[in-house]
Amino acid sequence: MRNPLILFTGAVIAAAALTGCTGADPARPVSPTPTYELPPRPVRPSERPITAGPVNDGDTRFQVIGLQTGLSGFFGTHAEWQAKGQYVVVRIVVENPGRANSRFVAGRQKLVAADGSTHTVDKFAQAIKRQPDTLPLGAGVRIEMDLWFDIPKEAKVTAIRLFGDPPLGSSAATDGAEVPLP
Repeated sequence: MRNPLILFTGAVIAAAALTGCTGADPARPVSPTPTYELPPRPVRPSERPITAGPVNDGDTRFQVIGLQTGLSGFFGTHAEWQAKGQYVVVRIVVENPGRANSRFVAGRQKLVAADGSTHTVDKFAQAIKRQPDTLPLGAGVRIEMDLWFDIPKEAKVTAIRLFGDPPLGSSAATDGAEVPLP
């Protein structure tokens, strides 16, 4: 027969070891994850700030931060160009939160009008304004850019549908994530 004192001591040590590894110490507060403190920037002339939260599609995270509507034309570095209808500019943040490379394609993004019609990015306006058409996004990369659309003058913008890169190993197209635009 074993010594009862040894059995009791062993049980107390085992209980202390097991309970010490399960859960947080209530006396010690959990500190929040630190964040980057980025200074606010002024909104560009004729742009409205958008306060929509981030959305995900595939391996890409998007956030709409600005909107300009009703532009009749614009100046680039070497050209002045008039809209066939009106230019609408949507300022977005595109982020790859993953650990693998992904790709952003501006031509996949769709502007949604009140009548349900969708409009693709105007490639010529994108080129004149020096905005990328296709962009590789490394792991953890975050960029801010404009999407230029030339839509009918009478069209009212209601949303933007943003399309990311499919998850690694998938060849299926993503469904897109829609962000309402005021």
